Amino acid sequence: MFQRTDKPYTTMKRTKIVDIFNPELLDTDVCVKGWVRTRRGNKHVQFVALNDGSTIKNIQIVFDMSVFTDEQLKPITTGASLCVTGRLVASMGKGQTCEIQAQTLEVYGTADPAEYPLQKKGHSLEFLREIAHLRPRTNTFGAILRVRSVLAYAIHRFFNEKGFFYLNTPLITESDCEGAGAMFQVTTLPLENLPRTEDGKVDYSKDFFGKAAALTVSGQLEGELGATALGAIYTFGPTFRAENSNTPRHLSEFWMIEPEMAFYDIEDNMDLAEEFIKYCISFALEKAKDDIEFLAQMYDPELVERLRFVVNNKFVRLTYTEGVKILEESGHKFEFPVYWGADLQSEHERYLVEQHFKRPVILTDYPKEIKAFYMKQNEDGRTVRAMDVLFPKIGEIIGGSEREADYEKLLTRINELGIPMKDMWWYLDTRKFGTVPHSGFGLGFERLVLFVTGMANIRDVIPFPRYPGNANF
Repeated sequence: MFQRTDKPYTTMKRTKIVDIFNPELLDTDVCVKGWVRTRRGNKHVQFVALNDGSTIKNIQIVFDMSVFTDEQLKPITTGASLCVTGRLVASMGKGQTCEIQAQTLEVYGTADPAEYPLQKKGHSLEFLREIAHLRPRTNTFGAILRVRSVLAYAIHRFFNEKGFFYLNTPLITESDCEGAGAMFQVTTLPLENLPRTEDGKVDYSKDFFGKAAALTVSGQLEGELGATALGAIYTFGPTFRAENSNTPRHLSEFWMIEPEMAFYDIEDNMDLAEEFIKYCISFALEKAKDDIEFLAQMYDPELVERLRFVVNNKFVRLTYTEGVKILEESGHKFEFPVYWGADLQSEHERYLVEQHFKRPVILTDYPKEIKAFYMKQNEDGRTVRAMDVLFPKIGEIIGGSEREADYEKLLTRINELGIPMKDMWWYLDTRKFGTVPHSGFGLGFERLVLFVTGMANIRDVIPFPRYPGNANF
């Protein structure tokens, strides 16, 4: 006998919708819970598409109107949450293998169509950014967030399989990792009545940490401390840049993966970077197949082909000097000028990848003037052992280097750039006591998610984007 109730009625264990498509469950009674995507039908039968976030796929619930009343189904609108039990049967409907013939219904929560902003019609990505607290309920953002989760797992799995140790570097620091970006200040001082020194400057000795502090822009320097003790470490955590970059490629709060390895030279570093990113993309193609195919269908028809192309092709390796020569001789008109010593822009990087080599590229040996102080100097005195991994559509996705292991050379470079020694003594100790060749790189997690999902704006691949003028939700 069918039950129809608005009260809790069943002790039947819930089956996630991602698992409901198991053929072994056919012709059994199941319990599903989720949110209504759509409802359609007539006076004889009603069809409800239910999704619980576990998969891009919906399960169709069939309500026989000889069993249920219009009044009972009235609360079932887009966005409402339900618990349904019923018989899972094979379906003849297009695009689905099975459906549930409803036996019982419980409405957990309603969603007034006059107020709920996610109705059946399509919504622009710009609009959805304004309601970032609700956009994970859409197919698009459900898919993106599941891919993001799969990639995060792939990162931890890769480094664990290779014997790396996960290191937590500080979020509050006094180091800016030398020019990595403007920093968000952290203070408990009363802003309306700041304590001052005799010369009128802010007296940070009265602050919480006894000195000026800020949110980290990179965990690399502290990561090197871990690498020179544990051999190989990786960090994976939030980083912050107070740059006024209001672009589709920049966020003020994002996540970084930064491995650091003792006894690795630049070649080892490049090998690891290529292996790592191929592993992550391959893992996503396998574990998030449905979501990636959905995003390809909706936003980027070439997505799957491009991901497989990266996985299946060896990355080209060439020096910055060779890259500049190719760009100068290309005859291509660039917005930004190309010359030896220029900091290459995304358009230059993408030209090398997409038009010249038609493969991912690893560029090495950059001029020391455009790279950070900690990069190992080459014998020519002009270049450093930096490496950038360049991808189609995105340009630079990984940046790294062999680190300068020589104490005197590092000290000289620090002095040349006028970096205060009071901030660097602890870092120099790694070169003073048992220095070794060591390398590392950084990958902006959102850049990777952007590439794997085929999205065009980095604000769409993090649940709650932070950028100039916006810290909502």
